[in-house]
Amino acid sequence: MLWEVLRYFSHDWIAAYWIEPDFHFTYPGFHWVQPWPDAGMYVHMGVLAVLAAFIAAGFLYRLSAALFFLGFTYIFLLERALYLNHLYFVCLVSFLMIFVPAHRSFSIDARLRPGLRTDFVPFWPLRILRAQLAIVYIFAGIAKLNSDWFRGEPLRSWLRGLNATPVIGPLFERPEMFYLVSWGGLAFDLLIVPLLIWRRTRAVAFVAAVCFHLLNAWFFRIGIFPWFSIAMTTLFFEPDWPRRVLSRFGIVSTTSDIPGPATQSPWTFALIGLYVAFQILFPLRHWLYPGDVAWTEEGHEFSWRMKLRGKVGRTIFMVTDPATKETWRERPADFLESWQVRKMSTRPELIRQFAHYLAAYEKMESGAAVEVRVDSRVRLNSRPSEVLIDPAVDLAKEPYRIGPAGWITRGSSRR
Repeated sequence: MLWEVLRYFSHDWIAAYWIEPDFHFTYPGFHWVQPWPDAGMYVHMGVLAVLAAFIAAGFLYRLSAALFFLGFTYIFLLERALYLNHLYFVCLVSFLMIFVPAHRSFSIDARLRPGLRTDFVPFWPLRILRAQLAIVYIFAGIAKLNSDWFRGEPLRSWLRGLNATPVIGPLFERPEMFYLVSWGGLAFDLLIVPLLIWRRTRAVAFVAAVCFHLLNAWFFRIGIFPWFSIAMTTLFFEPDWPRRVLSRFGIVSTTSDIPGPATQSPWTFALIGLYVAFQILFPLRHWLYPGDVAWTEEGHEFSWRMKLRGKVGRTIFMVTDPATKETWRERPADFLESWQVRKMSTRPELIRQFAHYLAAYEKMESGAAVEVRVDSRVRLNSRPSEVLIDPAVDLAKEPYRIGPAGWITRGSSRR
């Protein structure tokens, strides 16, 4: 995470994402989360970098972990158009790290406070971290059980651009290659967890996981997620494997006379059970909505539906003054950054939010309570483009709702 924060500085993403935009798309219930003014965002990210370094070194660990979780989750909530599964994953893992006793050995805290040091921890911290990663893998595999993935989409559209790559480029001119990558990715996600759990296949599965994530890093340029996943996959090895490796170089001993932890409270396991149950049930909520989640986006977020849809679209906003019957067009590019326009054009909830923003803007400028309708067409996974939003609905009057939104079309060619 220290590396990730430094990337935001080096690419100047802090200004691009949170300072320059005049409008930010928000999550339900978190519209009050707004960026710090002026240089405040740079200070915030700098503090996150320091906290990440403190956690890695085991210095003021509990406090650093809690502050990092709050600080990074704040960053995550600032802009919904920037939603990525791996950023949500960081929020979850940083939350768990508050409670995981990762500072009891090989840490500055343990050196400064010898009474804190121990060579043993309860098994639940390892178990819950393994479960969190397993949930990501398994749900990512289940989400791939759809007709588009079976026919090689959207990987076919994305990987065609690699045909000029030296050595492997010609492979991506062969149709069977796209099926191999798609079906291979499906098999990996569904099988990697049981293969990591079984001792006999663990080493081979780990090598496969490293290769898989390195290919992802090369193909898709998705930041720290592949490296983060590789590091967390080592949790499936026996818990003392770092100590055994270091003992070969005489750095530590594999034996200890420091007593292990006391028996854990039943409340600990009850809370763990509730957390894991939520993590299993919440990604399934898209089944409560009609239509294809890749099209409607209802229930897509927080569900580990990764790299499943290639969507491009264009949305035209038509504003009408009901008193004068005058209608005019508003260009999203006049209000939003280009990356916000691109994300919004395929996501119904973001379109609804921007329609409300336009209505509020016109109300402030002219005092008129206007109507906002959209002409939105979207192309999903190389299919023909279709209407995404009912053009007859005044989105300025549509509130956020937990249930299905009637103004989202279900798409005639979604199966």
